[in-house]
Amino acid sequence: MEKEIIKFDVLSRADSEKRFLRSRPIETSNTRDENGEPIIEGYFAVFNSNYELWDGASESIAPGAFDNTISGDIRALINHDSTLVLGRTIAGTLELRTDSHGLWGRIRINPKDTDAMNLHARVERGDVTQCSFGFFIISEETDYRADGSVHWTLTEVELFEVSCCTFPAYEETSINARAKDYANIKDRETDAWRAKMFSRINSEGGNDNGSKDVDAPKED
Repeated sequence: MEKEIIKFDVLSRADSEKRFLRSRPIETSNTRDENGEPIIEGYFAVFNSNYELWDGASESIAPGAFDNTISGDIRALINHDSTLVLGRTIAGTLELRTDSHGLWGRIRINPKDTDAMNLHARVERGDVTQCSFGFFIISEETDYRADGSVHWTLTEVELFEVSCCTFPAYEETSINARAKDYANIKDRETDAWRAKMFSRINSEGGNDNGSKDVDAPKED
């Protein structure tokens, strides 16, 4: 039995206003550049790596998902705090690019910024090991699997920040929003199925009682 994959564009940012955050251990490769200047460098996201949202629901990022966004105005923050800016793409203090592995970034730390230098020291010591990236979903593929689980593959996102985090803050809120969206999608699918069945009954005629027996879609 072939698995069902549904492709669709998510509501625009203006319609949904839903920001999503995903956290993971940062794969730090360097904390000093070739001149000894302080940097934070590594992968903020990895392609084709399953991220478990809750039991039976997972998500991954497809290669190319960041292609239309990394040239935009993106900030690097401390713990998602917009008053604690580590770097910014348009200022040349945050560099982002993608390769076959994922989203790579380099933050050039300002030696005159006490907060930035304190964070850098914590990353260098291994006290801070988490990173997050914040995004809007532009398009995705949904895979409803035979075992009842669901998997989303993000095919295009709009990135607005990357953060170095002590804890994966705010993540539970965005996952709850994802779960609510999933429930709404399932409700819409059930409504669409019912409308389709009523239309088929009206066009084909019902049984002796004026109705036709059909199987409803399974509900989780």
